[in-house]
Amino acid sequence: MDNLSQIEEFGNVLVRLGEKHRDLIVVDPDVSSSTKTLHFAEIFPDRFLNVGISEQDAVGIAAGLAASGKIPIVSGFSMFLVGRAWEQIANSVARSNLNVKIVATHAGLSPYADGGSHQMLWDVALMRLLPNLKVIVPADAVEASEALVAMIESKGPCYLRLGRSPIPVVYDECCSFQLGRAHLLRDGSDATIVANGIMVSMALEAAEALSLEGIDARVLDMHTVKPLDISSLEKAAFETGALVTAEEHSIIGGLGGAVSEAISEFNPVPVKKIGIDDAFGESSRSYPKLLEKFGLSTRSIMDAIKTIVKERK
Repeated sequence: MDNLSQIEEFGNVLVRLGEKHRDLIVVDPDVSSSTKTLHFAEIFPDRFLNVGISEQDAVGIAAGLAASGKIPIVSGFSMFLVGRAWEQIANSVARSNLNVKIVATHAGLSPYADGGSHQMLWDVALMRLLPNLKVIVPADAVEASEALVAMIESKGPCYLRLGRSPIPVVYDECCSFQLGRAHLLRDGSDATIVANGIMVSMALEAAEALSLEGIDARVLDMHTVKPLDISSLEKAAFETGALVTAEEHSIIGGLGGAVSEAISEFNPVPVKKIGIDDAFGESSRSYPKLLEKFGLSTRSIMDAIKTIVKERK
């Protein structure tokens, strides 16, 4: 698989969307060179607002713009955009169901060299708590592009989570993205891997390797954590009887939590969660090595599937 940057694609697509939507305005807390919103700023300087290093103000201003009929995109590092401005997102954006699009970059372990202070591992949990807010974690740069388009064309607040580092490409030029509809990437009958973000590529690798050992694993790209695709989960639970979730996020409150909550209500089956096990991040010279250290790997997914299949038998 080739590797591409979700953030680079975000910056490029943002320009195209700016040409199509004259009411689109980008609000930036002084990180445009890192989030790549600088491309938008160069072409549409009158629709780009650098508010300085103040994520709370960025969200508040975006809320005001949405209330006046504009389509604001506020983008920044996930640790600081979510961590510092959560109350503004809750009360100024979500409570009023305003049409603010939040694009959080440098999520998960992807800012590997910056250490734990910059690695946001619990943003999905915080965002999916909020009423009215859609939460999206795309698998690659292609899906990130289509998710951004879908967000702009939908009404209401959305949260899009992007990583800093280039990651494997899962999709071709089009993946027919729909908010709230998971992608079935591989069918299977023994168990289902429900993944998002960079873990989707690992889930596909794991399923392929498991097939050589006689285990038939289904793979679902659950790019939208809220609203969750309940119908795809219910079908997977009924037809395969066991689920493994995989995410670059804490196992508490993220995709694994959302899936477990849903499954427990309509069709209880065994669920194992691959993710950050209640820990802070740390500095590293290598993103792949940091993922491996925290148990986010093809091997971890394979081991979980083998265990859950063996336990069922």
